Amino acid sequence: MTPKLIAPSVLAADFANLQRDLEMINSSEADWFHIDIMDGVFVPNISFGMPVLKAINEHAKKTIDVHLMIVDPDRYIKEFATLGANILTVHYEACPHLHRTLQAIKAEGMKAGVAINPHTNVELLKDIIQDIDLVCVMSVNPGFGGQSFIENTYSKVQRLKEMIVTHNAPTLIEIDGGVTDKNASQLINAGADVLVAGSYVFKSEDPLKTIKGLKEIANS
Repeated sequence: MTPKLIAPSVLAADFANLQRDLEMINSSEADWFHIDIMDGVFVPNISFGMPVLKAINEHAKKTIDVHLMIVDPDRYIKEFATLGANILTVHYEACPHLHRTLQAIKAEGMKAGVAINPHTNVELLKDIIQDIDLVCVMSVNPGFGGQSFIENTYSKVQRLKEMIVTHNAPTLIEIDGGVTDKNASQLINAGADVLVAGSYVFKSEDPLKTIKGLKEIANS
């Protein structure tokens, strides 16, 4: 069994104490840093941009998983590689030439991910699933942290997992939005490989303990 991964979402960190929270993730049992880049156009929110990612990269000692919630992500692929992204995920809904975008990401030495909104059918990825390293299934509407988990996600993950197995693809399934200890086990059983957790981790009394607990549930 391949270990299941935990990726705390830095969007939920304390930006006034960002280095402290980055060091917490470094010292935790988390596997990845999940970084949400929002432009205020593709989603109704603006998060942080290149200078903050550069600063994160200077402190992060684990995989940097960058999730672009922006229009026309192709413009910035090379720059995100330079800034230290190990995985670059673009939205299906923002890429009219998705195969070309994935090839461009891989050409810069990064893993290529595709995120899908709650309304987007996983079947739309069938023809390129073997070219995708990671599918980020949005289990809330993208743009803001702290939203309630969408229950339809379980069946969506199951269908995606069946597709991956059928095509013998190397693709990991990541869940982003509303992940807690209450749904982690069911998500893993449905086929998830990576759990992104933001508010659940950073709003907890003991983030290190919360991450450890999530990791244990995911791998039990």
